Order: sequence, then structure tokens, then C-alpha cells
Amino acid sequence: MTADADRVAALAERVEAGELRLHELTEHTDSDTAAAVRRQVVETAADADCEAIGDYGFPAEVAEPNIENMIGTVQVPLGVVGPVDINGAALDDERYLPLATTEGALLASVNRGCSVINKAGGATARVTKAGMTRAPVFRVTDVAEALALVEWVRDNEAALREAAEETTNHGELQDVTPYVVGNNVYLRFQYDTKDAMGMNMVTIATKAACEVVERETAAELVALSGNLCTDKKPAAINAVEGRGRSVTADVVVPSEVVVDTLDTTPEAIAEINTRKNLLGSAKAGALGFNAHVANPVAAMFLATGQDEAQVVEGANAITTAEETDDGDLYMSVSLASLEVGTVGGGTKLPTQSEALDILGVAGGGDPAGSNADALAEAIAVGALAGELSLLAALGSRHLSSAHESLGR
Repeated sequence: MTADADRVAALAERVEAGELRLHELTEHTDSDTAAAVRRQVVETAADADCEAIGDYGFPAEVAEPNIENMIGTVQVPLGVVGPVDINGAALDDERYLPLATTEGALLASVNRGCSVINKAGGATARVTKAGMTRAPVFRVTDVAEALALVEWVRDNEAALREAAEETTNHGELQDVTPYVVGNNVYLRFQYDTKDAMGMNMVTIATKAACEVVERETAAELVALSGNLCTDKKPAAINAVEGRGRSVTADVVVPSEVVVDTLDTTPEAIAEINTRKNLLGSAKAGALGFNAHVANPVAAMFLATGQDEAQVVEGANAITTAEETDDGDLYMSVSLASLEVGTVGGGTKLPTQSEALDILGVAGGGDPAGSNADALAEAIAVGALAGELSLLAALGSRHLSSAHESLGR
């Protein structure tokens, strides 16, 4: 986007003189000019060239809900794999999968996995659980008062639901689970947030419910988030109870396809998965028992406008592989806490919205929640394709040669 050079220079001088702060620029000019001013200030201060950063393809005003002090964009290459045959409950069709990444060879690998899935007749995918959580922590006097609060919550869940749901047109409170640690009580609120990822929604709703708790009991709210949610951190509770969408994708690959296409065997892939993904991960103390689920998850998160920090939970996955009685390969990937949405947040940015259009899931679904379910199914199948391809590369001992041949 271009801006008047004289106007940019004049405002930059005021910022450098301390008359204006970077975040105040939009009070004096349009968003694109403000971005150009900040860029010039940064270029001068850092002796850097930000020309490429300033070459972006949508009005800066569009990004105002997503970022502060904007100076431009970081353009991550976007590619597609597939189309891959997805046999899901919400998405039952062939789809290209959009992935944004700087890691060479990733799309080639996932695309190979998609090809194998297609030869196997497609992958099945299902969302097995859905619910976004927020877990405030309350201070009480002692464990007796803690138990009294737990009992009060169980007896008054309807009142908490009413207060929470008054704040949202779409969210529904599903459950409140108490946890006691000494004189601390954590209440893990879980909501159906439909097609929104829902963190803002559940935070606002939970605040309203907490006001009821403080008004009606002796408990004092210490923090609206007590880290038992758990957001943007590795956590066993997400692996066990789930957060966002819990989704599984699986496939049965005929033995001849494994041998002819992947140059390995079902038995070899199953053994590698056990010794690497299961035993190796257990020895390392890992929460995720997989090869590289974070790769396709992160790439599809960036492409579709998800909260990229939630790859931490999104990659909390278990990969299984076994040789069937018929000698074929059964593989699955179960992602316990995939936090995704098709409305709100980064999904409204033009390029991310277009990537969701590639999948056919942009905006709200009919019924509500179906588009986010479909996105979760697509990501799970992408993760499955990535796991299948990488384990096969290890089985055929082609991993390093594949990277070498692609110049990575």
C-alpha cells in the first residue's frame, strides 16, 4: 500500500521527537499511512530496509482487530496438497489442503501421504469431543471451605450457566468441573463455541459466572485464568480431557500400496511407530506421541488464520500404526486439543479467509459448529498424511535423501 511521502515524513518526525507515540498515529491519519510512518521510524532507528515488509496486499485497516503498531506483513509461502479424499462427518469430499510454511520438503511429504490415502480409498475423520475451556482460580480459607464451594457449584450450575450465556449469542456452557488444591479451588468451565475457536467468548462468559460465585459464596477470585484451562502450554489435562476439538483420522492402506508406493512394509511402519513415537516419546517424557504432527498443524493454522500459539496444544497427538490380520497397514492420528474456528480472529483476514474458502469452510456453518468441525477433520487428515509419509521415509531410509534431493 502506498502513502503520501511528505505526510509520512512529517508524522515520523513527530514520533522521533516524542510528540506522538506509535499507537497514537491512527488518531492522526489512516491505517496505511500510520503503518508507513512506523516503518520509516523503525528503518531509521534500526538502520534496516523494510521495503518487502511494507509490500502487502490488503488495507491495513482490515488488520486492526488483529494487531497493534502494524508496520506491514510477514509473507509466508502458501501451498496446497491433495486433493485428498476425506470421509468425515462434517467434511465428506475431496479437498485441497492449504499449508503455509517456510520448511522445504514439508508439502512434498504431506502430498505423498495424501496420494497414499487416496489409493487406500480415503481417510475417515471424526470430531469425538468439542468444548473450549477457561479455568479461574479462587481463594478460600481452608479445605472445608473449598469443599463447600465445590458443593455449591454443583448445586448452582444452572445459575452459573444463565450468567455465562447472557454474555454471548452463540456460546453454551456445557460443564463446570472443580479441582481443589489446598485453599485453592479451580473451576474448569467448558463451552460449546460453535464455529468460533472461542477464547474471547469463554473468557467473557466465565467472568460473568465468577461474579455470581463471588456474590453468593465466601470465595475470592484470584485470577480469571488459573492455568488449568490450559491455554498455550503443554498440559496433560488437555491430552486427557481435551480442549477445543478432539479429532481422530484413520486409514487402512493395502499392503501392496505400502510396498509399491512407499517402498517399505506395514510391519516396518508399525515397528517404527512403536519404537519411535510411543517408546521414544515416553522415554523423553513427551506429551505428544507422534512424529511431526506440529508441522501440518502449524502450516494449516497459519494458512487459515488460527491462533498460531495454540499449535502447542494442537500438536498434542498420538499416532498409532499396526499390521492388520490381512497384512495391511492401519494408521490413525488422534489430536486431543485442536483449537480451531472458522469465524472471528485471524479467519477474517483476506488471505486466510481465501484459504478457508479453498477448504469450503469459511464463515459460520449450517448447522452452527459444522464448519469448525470440518476444518478439524481436514487438519487431522493432513496430520495423518504427514505421519504416514514420514514413518514410511524412515522405514525405507529415504528421509535424508528426500531432503537432499529437494535441496533443503
